[in-house]
Amino acid sequence: MSLAKPEANNLSVKQKIALALGTIGVFILVLTFFNANLPNSSLFLTSALVLISVGVILFANDAYLTKIKGIKNDGVWFKSISSRGFLGWITGVILTLFYIVLYFYPHLLGLGIEGASNTGLVSLFDPLSKLLNGGVASQWFVYGTLYTVAILIFGYKFILKYRHNRYQQLRTFSVMFFQLGFAFLIPEFMARLNTDTFKLPYYDLKSMWPLSYYNFEQYRIDEFVHAGNVGLLLLVFGIVSIFVISPFLTYKYGKRWYCSWVCGCGALAETTGDAFRQLSSKKLSAWKLERWLIHTVLVFVVVMTTAVIYTYLGYDLNKYWLTKDVFLILVVALLTVIFSVVMIFKRNEFGKDARYGAIGYFVTIIVLIGMHYFNNGTKLFLFEAETLRSFYGFMIGAIFSGVVGTGFYPILGNRVWCRFGCPMAAILGFQQRLFSKFRITTNGGQCISCGNCSTYCEMGIDVRAYAQKGENIVRSSCVGCGVCSAVCPRGVLKLENDLMKGRINATEILLGNDIDLMDFVNQKM
Repeated sequence: MSLAKPEANNLSVKQKIALALGTIGVFILVLTFFNANLPNSSLFLTSALVLISVGVILFANDAYLTKIKGIKNDGVWFKSISSRGFLGWITGVILTLFYIVLYFYPHLLGLGIEGASNTGLVSLFDPLSKLLNGGVASQWFVYGTLYTVAILIFGYKFILKYRHNRYQQLRTFSVMFFQLGFAFLIPEFMARLNTDTFKLPYYDLKSMWPLSYYNFEQYRIDEFVHAGNVGLLLLVFGIVSIFVISPFLTYKYGKRWYCSWVCGCGALAETTGDAFRQLSSKKLSAWKLERWLIHTVLVFVVVMTTAVIYTYLGYDLNKYWLTKDVFLILVVALLTVIFSVVMIFKRNEFGKDARYGAIGYFVTIIVLIGMHYFNNGTKLFLFEAETLRSFYGFMIGAIFSGVVGTGFYPILGNRVWCRFGCPMAAILGFQQRLFSKFRITTNGGQCISCGNCSTYCEMGIDVRAYAQKGENIVRSSCVGCGVCSAVCPRGVLKLENDLMKGRINATEILLGNDIDLMDFVNQKM
């Protein structure tokens, strides 16, 4: 190891100065975490964020602008933080603990409870919160601010690292724009417009079901309705996004239009989590777990969303234009149509995955039928409606997407949530596999089997295995980040949107003693 260790791992003087500046900024935030009383919140918050940002920018400038453009692996397997070393585990533990405190113990961050004033870390963000939305900060405002700053500064680092690749630069600018504007600033400005007589729901315009699972809870529907035409427009836009906009864009560009160009979770994974992308497991066992887990989550989300809506509907036609029974029938009909179309037209293409899909379909239908027969007023099966909603948000919104999804970056890679748990990724992946024009084409004759593509695939796809055969890569899990193409030294991989015909071209293994070999070749020609 000592003979092979690249000298580039040694920090330069500029990098050490940048690291010191960033550490001072983090230290200021840590002080407030322990309820240190800082006299000027605005000054100290600005100083902390500026020091962290300047530290990352100076570090990135010295790391990449002093070298020529091109692939920069920079000995990631020799760094403790990016190779599951001591620093990596410590970082993972700290991130996980932060998310646990954020979701379940916000008072430890200084959140004022029952009308009390904020203290500690949350109070540090009060001036910025009052400037943007007119109110004091919450733990979610603190998280949103830090989340956005992380995407912006590490997005800058990512752009420098891949400045030889225009595709990487454009999609990084895109996720930075959508996070800053649509996920952070616009919702805060919307909240500032609220009055005693008019209230717009806090709404991330780029988020849709099933990520914004809470949008179909009764209180959210009431907020949309009470907000008048603007609220109804937002509600209709959310529904149209699910059934029209999203499928159309996935057909045209694959799931990358969202997962790699718009999504906030993907934005954090691609920018802040870039140093950990090589940690995604490429094992067959991991792939099998991924397929079962993410589609189980999808079934769970469909059932829970249906259950949440079902619990606040009724049977009185004069009061509810959509009754419980009609709603269940519509859900069953929609699922049946989708399942039938797949089985009739795509069964051979999906292979044994079609059987797994059938299992998921029948499980869902059985649960929905049970939902009809085992409900009693506000109870569904043995659970109160509020319990169902809380459990839904706890499992999907908190544990998987937050604590595990981000806290485990340094251990399991930067796309843990996207790969194993995101129901949105599952739906878009299903659409991508089913009817998208997107694929990654390969030129097997140029492949030198260096393995860069597989190593840096954050979704755990063994890209090299496809490239060696010259086979198109059409995988439900592929988010189209394009890093496999960016790190290929031979230009073997290319992201394309083309005709559906010939998109899936599995390379058959031909045996020399096949008596019909020449006929097979002639047919192919």
